[in-house]
Amino acid sequence: MTAITIRRAVPGDAAAFARIMGDPLVYPALLQMPHPSEEGWRSRLAEFGAPGKSDFMIVAERDGEVVGNAGLHPAGIQIRRRHVGAIGICVAADAQGKGVGKALMQALCDYADGWMNLLRIELIVFADNAPAIALYRKFGFRIEGRHLGYAMRDGRYADALSMARLHPRPPSIEPGAVDDVA
Repeated sequence: MTAITIRRAVPGDAAAFARIMGDPLVYPALLQMPHPSEEGWRSRLAEFGAPGKSDFMIVAERDGEVVGNAGLHPAGIQIRRRHVGAIGICVAADAQGKGVGKALMQALCDYADGWMNLLRIELIVFADNAPAIALYRKFGFRIEGRHLGYAMRDGRYADALSMARLHPRPPSIEPGAVDDVA
């Protein structure tokens, strides 16, 4: 099996984002619209990477080709929700079930747990997306609720699930560390 490499997304990845998210086998599972534009993604990726932004966008590469992407974003602008991040993930149709989603989820969780001071990570997933739900459960996500008729998908309203996980080892100060200060 070919190794999967995870790296930060850059505006030059826009064509890959548009290709993957524009695939009719992929976009029905996303909250994206069909026929995304490369220029639209180039603009979004540049904005996400701007100084001072806390959005974390990554891609998964296999043999030098982008086969998936994921993002960790602030859950909102409310001060009382700054401990929460929201994630999204997308894997190319021909790369699904081959460890790409797992590698992306591991990178997102490691970043959230070790670097972002987040207590909670949330996501929304279509209720009929069993493979994605199984992946999220492996990373400690739990179903918190069902949204009836959450989003339009191919002419029908589809239900979605809210899932979240709490930091498995919330940060703390080492015992005795404060006592060592003069």
